[in-house]
Amino acid sequence: MSNVQTNNIVDLSGGIPTVKGQRLIPTAWVNFNGTGTVSIRDSENVSSITDNGTGDFSVQFAVAMVNSNYCVNTTARRAVTNDVIRLNPMGAVSGSAFASSSIRMIAYNDGPSREDIETACVTILGGQ
Repeated sequence: MSNVQTNNIVDLSGGIPTVKGQRLIPTAWVNFNGTGTVSIRDSENVSSITDNGTGDFSVQFAVAMVNSNYCVNTTARRAVTNDVIRLNPMGAVSGSAFASSSIRMIAYNDGPSREDIETACVTILGGQ
């Protein structure tokens, strides 16, 4: 059996490359600072973050999803205590569908009050 080694894999028809029908990478992801002046640390297919108020953020996709049937995974850390905090996608909280061009995230502490967060990580899978 031969091994194939490469630095880049490109789908000739466009979009994300697949292996046996499975996507190789997330559709979009971002690591951002959610305190003070909100800023992106690193990302893929995320154009910007909007601070909508305390613990309330919108993640705009550079290239919109084809549909709103994607999966959102989140992780967040508090600025003061470094504890994990809940970061909920707004569609899941409100019962509405996710938008294809962005997703709104709400960070809650144990209160449950909204709280700004030191580190937020959001991964999007699907939506194509």
